[in-house]
Amino acid sequence: MRKLLTLYLLLGAILAAQAQQTQKPVLHGKNWMAITGKPLAATAGAMTFQKGGNAVDAACAMLAATCTMWDVLSWGGETQALLYNPKTKKVIAINAMGVAPTGATPEFFKSKGYNFPPEYGPLAATTPGTPGGLLHMLANYGTLSLEEVLAPAMELAAGYPIEAQTANSIERGKERIKQWPYSKKVFLTHLGEEREAPEAGEIFVQQDLLQTLTKLVEAERAALKKGKSRKEAIMAAYDRFYKGDIAKEFVRGSKEQGGLITMKDLANWKPLEEEPLVVNYKGIDVYKLQQWTQGPSLLQALNILENFDLKSMGYNSSRYIHTVYQSMSLAFADRDFYYGDPYVAPQEPMKGLLSKDYARQRAALIHYEKNDAKIGPGDPYPFEGKKNPYLKLLKERGFEFDTTRRNFAPTHDLRNGSSMVEYQDRLWRGTTTIEAADKEGWVVSITPSGGWLPACIAGNTGIGMSQRMQSFVLDEQLNPFNVVEPGKRPRVTLTPSMALKDGKPFLSFAVQGGDTQEQNLLQFFLNVVEFGMNVQQAAEAANFNTNQLWLSLGGSKTEDRQPKPGHILLHDSTPEEVREQLKKMGYTLDFDDRTSGPINAIYFDWKHNSLWGGSSNHGEDYGIGW
Repeated sequence: MRKLLTLYLLLGAILAAQAQQTQKPVLHGKNWMAITGKPLAATAGAMTFQKGGNAVDAACAMLAATCTMWDVLSWGGETQALLYNPKTKKVIAINAMGVAPTGATPEFFKSKGYNFPPEYGPLAATTPGTPGGLLHMLANYGTLSLEEVLAPAMELAAGYPIEAQTANSIERGKERIKQWPYSKKVFLTHLGEEREAPEAGEIFVQQDLLQTLTKLVEAERAALKKGKSRKEAIMAAYDRFYKGDIAKEFVRGSKEQGGLITMKDLANWKPLEEEPLVVNYKGIDVYKLQQWTQGPSLLQALNILENFDLKSMGYNSSRYIHTVYQSMSLAFADRDFYYGDPYVAPQEPMKGLLSKDYARQRAALIHYEKNDAKIGPGDPYPFEGKKNPYLKLLKERGFEFDTTRRNFAPTHDLRNGSSMVEYQDRLWRGTTTIEAADKEGWVVSITPSGGWLPACIAGNTGIGMSQRMQSFVLDEQLNPFNVVEPGKRPRVTLTPSMALKDGKPFLSFAVQGGDTQEQNLLQFFLNVVEFGMNVQQAAEAANFNTNQLWLSLGGSKTEDRQPKPGHILLHDSTPEEVREQLKKMGYTLDFDDRTSGPINAIYFDWKHNSLWGGSSNHGEDYGIGW
């Protein structure tokens, strides 16, 4: 046993040493840091800082630019953000997730033969959240005018050299794009030719979107001329988008193509400021958005893992991988059944789910010898002093309650369903991330999304509509808190992160990648806190992904989204000894050369009063510091 422990520690040391070698250098800055998913968009952030803007201004400029460049999102999508306000020394949560429109009911979708709302097209769309989220953040916490912040995005809309990644994505999705007349007009610049999408490096022009952004700036200018304050002027642009001529054209274009969104839906929606959820892990306060995201699952996993000595196990040893995998499976089982929109009944049991006592109970379920293929949701209600009102529903769902283990275990095998290729594609579906910080102490972490390619554009607005409706369920047996309903937010995967230590910013981090987001963010955080990696090393380090969860995206059939217990994705470099140990524990192994992200992050070096930036080596992610 001692020899085995020594081997694990030696293996961990070797793997940690390998992780020190990074493909991209760590970023350093004294005054500011701007990181996002596209080089031109990071440049937009840098330009905004150079104008004298703060981190909120720069983050909004990067958000506008990434939407304009279709960095797996559009202006019609959704924005989720955490902000650290140095004046109040508080973390603020911004909920700019759109809601289900009028008529979006389980009966409506079932009448059309759906088991989940569709993946693509106008019926997949929630109300746009990103414009409102951007304008709210800028008006309340930024310093520059909307015109200054939108200037880079407007220049991009007027024409920029499109990258191969986006251009090829358009080409791959062109048959679907042809179904929607306004999308075809914007994206297929060579209609009728062999290649109908733009070529890499071609100047891609979006006149309709430019006109929409111009209208927002015009609304701000007009308000300022009338003597309105900076904030009032920015909110005048907000009103033009959600109640004025932009809204009318958006609704007209959506309805023409079969969508449900109404003028009333747009006018009634608004972004919300919230108290973030937080747990303390070994003296570090980790903040996430509320349970309308999957964010609390990372907090639950940290609570569970706090009961183990992870460092002694060694980085990515079989014991470490197994323990973290089990903790994630436990947290995701709760996510899949208990998370939903907190503004719509029933109320989620978050106090119980984030209880340290509940976490200890869940940690006790972990078998050291094998994977538990029958992990199900726990019962957090006793930790709130309540009785679980869903016992009958869980039984109907096919779970039996084990009184000795306090766990609902499935009574049937979940290993069937879609192929692993299809499952992994849906598991990894990504968006972009935005990280910004400045010397005044403002910090912003955003995971925006929605309106990705192939996108359905709403009329002549140039705005791609969200596809986030697919994250709802139609049957309460799957999740009674996340059943689609007009005016309700779906439980989304999007989940920026922030951590404070000794009351000061410690880490700001986010990642794209659907249901893998909390998995990769959890391991990134542990890489820094437990294994001493810097942010670039932690961003590139080999992670692993569990498939033992219900998919939040894609697949119109229930079996397409079912968990695949014991399936794990490992990095190609995983040593043979670790592979064999995991196989003996009952895991089914898959491999890839990229399992680390793409993660973007900022570390706050209070010893030297400087910023460290980590920018993923996974794709086009890029950071600039000064």
